[in-house]
Amino acid sequence: MADLAPARSELVLDVARAGQPFAWLADPERAPHGRVGDRFAGLDALHREERVLRRGWGWVLGRAEIGGTLRRVRVPLVSQPVRIERGLRNRLLPAGDLEITPLLADRALAARFEEASGLGGPGWLTAPGTRAWISSLAWAAELPVRDVLSPPVTKAPAEHLVAYAAAALYIARDVASTGPRDTLLTWANRTGLEHTALAAVYTGAPGDATAAEQEVSSPLPLNAAQRTVVARTRSERVVVVSGPPGNGKSHAVVAAALDTVARGGSVLVATQSRHAAEVLGGLLERYPGPVPVLFGDAERRDEIATTLTSGLGEGVPPGRLAEDARAVDEAAAAVRRAEREITAALAREALAEELEDWLPLLPALRADVPAAFAPDADLQRARRLHDEAAAEPVGWWRRFRRRRAERRLRAMLGTHDRAGTALRAAESVRAAAELAACGGTDLAARWDALARADDALAAAIGTRLRHDATSAARWDAAARRSAAALAAALRAGRARRREALAALDGSALVRALPLWVGTVTDAEDLLPAVPALFDLVILDEAAHIDQIRAAPVLARARAALVVGDPRQLRFVSFVGDADVAVTLETHGLGGYADRLDIRRISAFDLAAGAAAVTVLDEHYRSVPHLIEFSARRFYDDRIALVTRHPRTEGTDAVEVRQVAPGTEVEAVVEEVRRLSGGTGIGVVTPFRGQADALEAALLAAFPVERIEAMGLRVGTVHAFQGAEADVVIASLGLSDADPASRHRFAADPNLFNVMITRARRRLVVVTAQQRPAGLIGDFLAYAAEPPRPAHAPPDAAKGWAARLGRELAEAGVTVRADYPVGRWTVDLCAGETGLICRVHPDGPAAHLERQRTLRRAGWDLRDAFPSRWDGDAARAAMEIVSR
Repeated sequence: MADLAPARSELVLDVARAGQPFAWLADPERAPHGRVGDRFAGLDALHREERVLRRGWGWVLGRAEIGGTLRRVRVPLVSQPVRIERGLRNRLLPAGDLEITPLLADRALAARFEEASGLGGPGWLTAPGTRAWISSLAWAAELPVRDVLSPPVTKAPAEHLVAYAAAALYIARDVASTGPRDTLLTWANRTGLEHTALAAVYTGAPGDATAAEQEVSSPLPLNAAQRTVVARTRSERVVVVSGPPGNGKSHAVVAAALDTVARGGSVLVATQSRHAAEVLGGLLERYPGPVPVLFGDAERRDEIATTLTSGLGEGVPPGRLAEDARAVDEAAAAVRRAEREITAALAREALAEELEDWLPLLPALRADVPAAFAPDADLQRARRLHDEAAAEPVGWWRRFRRRRAERRLRAMLGTHDRAGTALRAAESVRAAAELAACGGTDLAARWDALARADDALAAAIGTRLRHDATSAARWDAAARRSAAALAAALRAGRARRREALAALDGSALVRALPLWVGTVTDAEDLLPAVPALFDLVILDEAAHIDQIRAAPVLARARAALVVGDPRQLRFVSFVGDADVAVTLETHGLGGYADRLDIRRISAFDLAAGAAAVTVLDEHYRSVPHLIEFSARRFYDDRIALVTRHPRTEGTDAVEVRQVAPGTEVEAVVEEVRRLSGGTGIGVVTPFRGQADALEAALLAAFPVERIEAMGLRVGTVHAFQGAEADVVIASLGLSDADPASRHRFAADPNLFNVMITRARRRLVVVTAQQRPAGLIGDFLAYAAEPPRPAHAPPDAAKGWAARLGRELAEAGVTVRADYPVGRWTVDLCAGETGLICRVHPDGPAAHLERQRTLRRAGWDLRDAFPSRWDGDAARAAMEIVSR
């Protein structure tokens, strides 16, 4: 991998190239005013997740021969991501690290330069020694400046370089990072890699087949597939999770991370994008548990450092942890009690529903087995004896117990023949009688009690997890020292932080602070290079990560949870097939060619070849019309829409605006203006040039206050991967006259899938194409047809549900039978209310799961069992309508 990895990323020598915004700062603490300042503020608002604004100090200007070519140079020697706090002073707020120019490749030397007193602070540019510091750094970065000047800045020299002790504001859209070659060579010389997730993804990782059956308790509400993910991470070296957009992958990631920490482990969460790292960090902070350490370039790092150094104390004592464990046990017992009560009621209702089928057989059964129908018959004991007598005998003891049960059952019922049939019929008769006496099955109060018990259990688990993370066992003397040192490291510059983290006691550090979140680049660049430092690494957006970048992250943990969607954007490789073949041959790795094809096989593909994939197929983000094309075209209709509801199923959420060639940008601005009363608007396009044109037009059309109020964002599809918005405007940037290569790029299935699945409520497609074909044409044809919900009429139901549905329909209620929601169905949908008319055919456990899922999805569910109205559908319909 090191032989195939780039030694260094391409470095930017002119930050204002191609007309990128740039402004000198009279005061480094304040943004410029006027039109220039408004433009920067608008860019800050349009790209708030990307953090494109940079403040730079110590500028090198002019021309110099670099790599044998005369190049224009306009670069800062020190830079920092910033945001603009608008107001009277338009303050510049730090949004990340102070960083020495990447032109200085020597990391140790960069760390020494970072130690300059007051670096980047107020008054630093005019402090004694600053000009000498600038000159020394410029020469160390192979930028031979002739002099260091003070503002004002004059025209840059044409044939040499000068430096200015000045500050400026600029835009950095593509931040360069150091190449991974040296990092990989360092890892190649380390021992212990065979015990890491890196080895497991290449050599295979057999798992525990019983893992999915383990009980999972979490402070997060989880569906069955998400619980399987959590259970698998407890015993398998490699766990792979996939699924379409909006399917709860982040939810599963957070649950798995918290579960690992709860069991005494440590977790590293590594993402491709900084925005994804911040989203997961924010989601982790919403639930009780350890403080997630955002170790990369994150705005909240100072807050974390303050938390670490204030009130570390002795940790939560064992007595409190024991109380927490008891509280969890009591809360879990309350949930089980509530479930048992509901399960018993559902079982009785199911038995009573069978009575109609038993009626023709009752006279004969009463004659054959009269004891089963006696008022005082112990049907529970008889059932136990029957089941024991029917069990398959294995060994002499089982055979003995079976014969004994047969004798006792014969003594109790007077016969063994037809006992099972008679018992079932008698149970049905008794259940119906009991329900008639008590007024039927109405579980409304019990469902509310179960919801309260679920919430109490989640809170108890969260409290225990939070206290476990700060327990005295974790926070010993070594751990407190490591935490204090980490706080200092988090406040240091990037190069110094790297050194400080490498010097810490790794095991004590992750014991005290078991949850770390950052990008793949940050992990590679900052964390100690210690094999299996963490118990679990969660690699998010893995289809977008190549093997070269993933390797150092996987090497830092014993096991891996690899998450991604191969049908969304994938990584781009510039490695040639010939280079891969020669390198494999050189190292004698021909047998690994199928896994080490780093040009085509992503980190996700690699992991999927080593372990089974758990697919999360329930969709929670968008209204049905926004996701159904993607579900059919890219996922073979295997997406279960939990968002389906009578309020959303008929919503025509996709609009296509056909415009004249060359007018797309103006049409998008007009569309944004039409939507300006709303919030959460994203403008996305496949092309970088189109994104730049849209950005300029939106900045010219709307003041920054309006951009902020609308929550307006603009960017390429690549910038929107992992993001979402209420309303998305997709500018295709195509006309029929464009070259075929441009059409192929926009119609790439992975890119197109991301573009059309970012919206939660509405998608507007703006295009100048008049004769679209292929994938784009198919989607525009789909968008032209409004959704036509087609659900079964009441008569499609059976038995009681059909009778009740007909009565409700005659009363003027819109009724549909077997209404699909996710992987569940609602027996009858009456208007916007779900009616549950029978026990779920898969039993009470499935009934409970459906109830929990649909209530969380916002459904108003009502029990409408026939026992409540003694099977009188007309009376039931009247009461339901009146309510």
